[in-house]
Amino acid sequence: MFLFLSKLLPLVVYPLGLACGLLVVALICLKRRPRWAAGAIALALALLLVSSNSWVATAVMRSLEWRYPDTTDLPEAEAIVVLGGSIQPQLPPRPWIEVAEEGDRVLHGARLYLAGKAPLLVFTGGRVTWGQGKSRSEAADMAELAEALGVPASAIVIEPDSLNTFENAAFTRPLLSDRNIERILLVTSAMHMPRALAIFKKQGLAVAPAPTDFHVVQDPLNPETNTWQGRTLSLVPQTENLHYLTRALKEYLGIGIYWLRGWL
Repeated sequence: MFLFLSKLLPLVVYPLGLACGLLVVALICLKRRPRWAAGAIALALALLLVSSNSWVATAVMRSLEWRYPDTTDLPEAEAIVVLGGSIQPQLPPRPWIEVAEEGDRVLHGARLYLAGKAPLLVFTGGRVTWGQGKSRSEAADMAELAEALGVPASAIVIEPDSLNTFENAAFTRPLLSDRNIERILLVTSAMHMPRALAIFKKQGLAVAPAPTDFHVVQDPLNPETNTWQGRTLSLVPQTENLHYLTRALKEYLGIGIYWLRGWL
């Protein structure tokens, strides 16, 4: 139930959920309090315009993604831990497992292993089924993809039961302790790294961040920032900006909730 509520309740405070709530208020107040209805509609419109603005979304994402900018000069470690949330299961009509938007996590983890950064690759992540029966864990799917990329099965360990970032760390810790491993490279999306890094450090591990899946990059050739046409178009509301801003807000909300629970 906690997992379900943790997924459901935050939706009402994200921009789209708030805008929908304001529109519901407007409908209720439309006949008896038209001014209130107009105000609620205006707030909903302003919220959507700001939330879907490229400059706003980029600034909020950057505040998370650019905290650990050194992505190339990474130290060697005893293990590379890759967090789940990146693989779609093999369900018809998919011919095989598929990588989601965060699929860079698996690719980056395999790349670091093949570069000799650590002798062990740990994949952590179960799969939410909402009571519809057990399916293969995401960690197992990630391991299969890593093997296809050239990582030997003998160098892979999976943790198949965790369903959130705290459990990723808590369930992985015993697997590492059994192997006397303390120093790890942590691989996850750059936007997710601040929360994940704090949680793994709370478990007493020596963690070096190895972020991937960046959305905000330094690109001097980007027409959106170097021409008046691009800057004008960046002001136009776009669903993509709303999506990424919501993801960033989810991280900030998660940091707050995890701090209150004592998980970081």
